[in-house]
Amino acid sequence: MTDQTLPEWAMVSEKRRAHIERVVALLASWAEAMRLPEDEASRWTNAGWLHDALRDAPEEMLRALSGDGTRPIQILHGPAAAVRAEQEGERRQDVLDAIRHHTIGFEGWNRTGKALYMADFLEPGRWFLGPERAYLAKHVAADFEGTFRQVLRLRIEWTLAQGGALFPEQVQLWNLVRSGD
Repeated sequence: MTDQTLPEWAMVSEKRRAHIERVVALLASWAEAMRLPEDEASRWTNAGWLHDALRDAPEEMLRALSGDGTRPIQILHGPAAAVRAEQEGERRQDVLDAIRHHTIGFEGWNRTGKALYMADFLEPGRWFLGPERAYLAKHVAADFEGTFRQVLRLRIEWTLAQGGALFPEQVQLWNLVRSGD
């Protein structure tokens, strides 16, 4: 697996590929602005390339790879991609955790998971909350943890405003980080 492309096993539409490329570009720009060590920057971009690699895979495949027969299909591409990445040799736990939990959050994340969670939401190709997301994206390098907290809050508010339900993992993560407000 390289830092510069989707894996051969990816199943993504052209629209999804463009989203992934924007996520990776955002992660790379933050890593550069933060002057991250090469290894950490590589973790961020690898997580970016892999996070939606199975976004357009069939439900049966996602359920089989993730081992989950009950949760909504929309959140299974991360766990499935993490399993597939591990099968292909990815051993860095922070990369696997970032991929696995990027849609709903994970209280055990280090910066790799948090960066992917933010980039997936803040990438400029998304149509909603444009000015708010652009503002936050510009502040990641200067205030990583504070921006993460704001992105998490915004994602939760957006989910609730759209009539969605929160997953226990989201609530646990919010309870962990909200004390910073």
